[in-house]
Amino acid sequence: MRRAGLSEGGPPGNYVASGYSVYEEENEHLQEGLKAKVNALKHLSIDIGNEVKYQNKMLGEMDTDFDSTGGLLGATIGRLKFISRGSQTKVYCYMLLFALFVFIVLYWVIKLR
Repeated sequence: MRRAGLSEGGPPGNYVASGYSVYEEENEHLQEGLKAKVNALKHLSIDIGNEVKYQNKMLGEMDTDFDSTGGLLGATIGRLKFISRGSQTKVYCYMLLFALFVFIVLYWVIKLR
């Protein structure tokens, strides 16, 4: 009985390196490399997932902080508007008094001439 891997002229029991075993070894080597790359990608994707969770947590905290800051600024702007409404009448009064003073001084200067 003949086996496919036996050398015909050599001593019995020695196998000739067939093309199949070379390809099989190469495939195993490439398979190990692929496993290493898949493992690296797995760890990278896990790290990316952890980073995304951390960034989402930070964005949530920033959103809360910005909301509270926006409320504080809104209240402050409201107070400033209220204050500016009250002080505009004072400013108008001071401007009117200043204009009246200038007209009186001009009238007095022109009359004394």
